[in-house]
Amino acid sequence: MVTNAFPVNEAKPLIEIPTNIPQIGFLGGEQGKEIDASVKRDYKDFPVMQVGNYSNGIVKGSNPFYVVGVQSKLPAGIRVSTQGDLETAMRIANGLNLRGTYEDTGLVLRTEGNPNSYLAQNLMKQVKDRNGKRTRMPVMIPLYGIELVKDQNSPQGLAFKLKDDAEIVYAPILREGGNFSSEDVNIQTGLPKRLGKGDRTLYTISEGLSGWCLGRDLGLGSSGSDLADSSDYGRVVVVGAEGTASNFDKYLIELKKIKDTEDAELQGRFKKAEAVLKGK
Repeated sequence: MVTNAFPVNEAKPLIEIPTNIPQIGFLGGEQGKEIDASVKRDYKDFPVMQVGNYSNGIVKGSNPFYVVGVQSKLPAGIRVSTQGDLETAMRIANGLNLRGTYEDTGLVLRTEGNPNSYLAQNLMKQVKDRNGKRTRMPVMIPLYGIELVKDQNSPQGLAFKLKDDAEIVYAPILREGGNFSSEDVNIQTGLPKRLGKGDRTLYTISEGLSGWCLGRDLGLGSSGSDLADSSDYGRVVVVGAEGTASNFDKYLIELKKIKDTEDAELQGRFKKAEAVLKGK
């Protein structure tokens, strides 16, 4: 169970959830403010890390480097979200509205070429060392499984290092692009299972290394070549360790029961009020 130390926006809860449901929310509150300051302090000589802007109780701004930096500061039992977490959270009683913001959750590696060829070559070697030379591409790697290392040869002065528990998800659909429906998303990975019809869009490129994020229009982007880019629309979403995509199905069921009960109670009160008005 996540404690009150959970570093989300304390001023306005994103979703009313029972105490047995792990929390999820934007990095914010006093702890979020301290984490943002600590990241900037530790990486004061790296412009790519100076992106967070604490305002109105929320840390605004995001890029893959910064999110990995935040991950290194989170307490045990808390981590930055995956795309699967976001997809599930958006389905929980319609409680997590991410339209109008963007969230960086991973990296997509295709080839050792551009964009970001230096970082792509570095990461490709790590992936092949772990999975063998026959590793298939493209792959998606969630940011919570990555660390930062200082590297003077990198254009940003930093490079990505895989943790021992890093996920490396083979994702052939990232060779394509097109429309998809939320109902066709793999809730474990956050990746669309098929493309064709739907009100959301998957954006892709064919070479190099790019970020993986949920866009402001709820599209999925793996075409962003500027890994240092950030704006105030960016948010870092954090979850409790139990609140992973693999465990969310039972919470969906529990929350549906709660919503059905509340709807029934509301309907009952409405009928009673209607009867009073009719003088019955």
